[in-house]
Amino acid sequence: MERKQHIHEGRNIKRFREMLGMKQEALALELGEDWTQKKVSQLEAKEKIEMDILEQVAKILKVPAEAIQNFDADQAVNIISNTFNDQSNGYNYYPNFHFNPVDKMIELYERMLQQQKEMIDKLEKLLNSKN
Repeated sequence: MERKQHIHEGRNIKRFREMLGMKQEALALELGEDWTQKKVSQLEAKEKIEMDILEQVAKILKVPAEAIQNFDADQAVNIISNTFNDQSNGYNYYPNFHFNPVDKMIELYERMLQQQKEMIDKLEKLLNSKN
């Protein structure tokens, strides 16, 4: 029986934003003057996000829009659990991934660091322009 995929895009935006260590206020600042922390909070509460906004947020978070649209936390936890905890034959089972999960985590971490540096630079420029 195939399980119907239930994706909450707003919650996924929140997950990616938090992984990057970005506050709602910072995302609002990046989205433009029409945005506030409250509006970002409301966005993150929405199950389905308009494509133009989704693409704009994805660009700011430096992730593909498809990642926000398709990320299923339950499924990811299930895959990780099954991948690293199946010791039925006495060995850890590693399915044939097309990528190395550790390399992907390092890539994500490096992107997060780069984005954090960029955010700090922007905030410093903003502070300097107000002085």
